[in-house]
Amino acid sequence: MPRLRAAFLFLAFATAAPAQWIEKNSRDENSFDGRIVHRHVDLAESETGNRASVDLALFSTKSCKLRVIDNADGVLLANAMRRANCIAGINGGYFDPNFAPLGLRIIDGKVTSRLSRGRLMSGVLACDNAIHIFRVAEFSVRRKPNTAIEGGPFLVDLAKSVRGLEAMRAARRSFAAIGSGDRAALGFCSDATLADLARILAVALGDFKIQRALNFDGGSSSAFWFRKDDGSAFSIPEEKAVRDFVGIVPR
Repeated sequence: MPRLRAAFLFLAFATAAPAQWIEKNSRDENSFDGRIVHRHVDLAESETGNRASVDLALFSTKSCKLRVIDNADGVLLANAMRRANCIAGINGGYFDPNFAPLGLRIIDGKVTSRLSRGRLMSGVLACDNAIHIFRVAEFSVRRKPNTAIEGGPFLVDLAKSVRGLEAMRAARRSFAAIGSGDRAALGFCSDATLADLARILAVALGDFKIQRALNFDGGSSSAFWFRKDDGSAFSIPEEKAVRDFVGIVPR
């Protein structure tokens, strides 16, 4: 009887165990100046076989910093990145139907849009001597970061996926992430729900273990750009104009 009970408990636990996202393959490529690594990772979910891919622009905060670029003219990410001499970048925060930015933006030390509080706007990506991802309650403009942009929801905290995220609607996603030490990344994910993206980013992507990750505007807004070793670009363009971008530039 004890053996039967133990077998039953094991079966029940195995049945209840959540599906895992598993890395299938990956490849790395250096930027033209060697400061950034473009890492492409293909993953599959163990239970459903669903697939997703992640593109990361991985860098050290000692050699690179972030820049928020206003895009009032609605140009493409690729054009904005070249014009601003960025090495890599993604689309930025949310905006309203009138193309006005939503949430905090600090550009070159100047506050251009105020902090917003709400279920969606839950975090701030900020850059000074280091790169931080704060919860809104943790952030203060008195820190005087040179660059900051608000987004949400939070995806990963304390190296664990955030619970309770939307799990039905798959879409393209953009995000920022910080790891241990001086490592950080901007990234793009192919169609995934927010819940799946959180679980994907809680898995070690090669040697990059994410401690915190913050979502940015997704769907047709999501975009990723990286300047390759030969000077050409790897580009996933946005499908509509977006109000701002987050770029990586040398310190």
